[in-house]
Amino acid sequence: MKNGTLVLNVIHGKELEIEYNKNEILAKINSFYGYDCISKIKLKIVDIKIAFKEKKIKKIKNFLKINKKIDGIENNQLKKSLNNLVEAYNEKNK
Repeated sequence: MKNGTLVLNVIHGKELEIEYNKNEILAKINSFYGYDCISKIKLKIVDIKIAFKEKKIKKIKNFLKINKKIDGIENNQLKKSLNNLVEAYNEKNK
């Protein structure tokens, strides 16, 4: 690929900053590939930021299995802490 065009989605208000850095961006990309694969950069102005989906944390369904493992722990303070953690985890994810 030679003389390619890189199209960048730029948040409105940041276009001037990117415009001033076009040559540096071109130099870094072409340096990475070792030849001039990109010859120009076009800016596409977008009004909003791209939203990332929040990962939903799954509820713990099998408490018997977890409780058996926690009961097998000899340290009482650790047992209590783990039980509190499981309760807090499920309260948050109702």
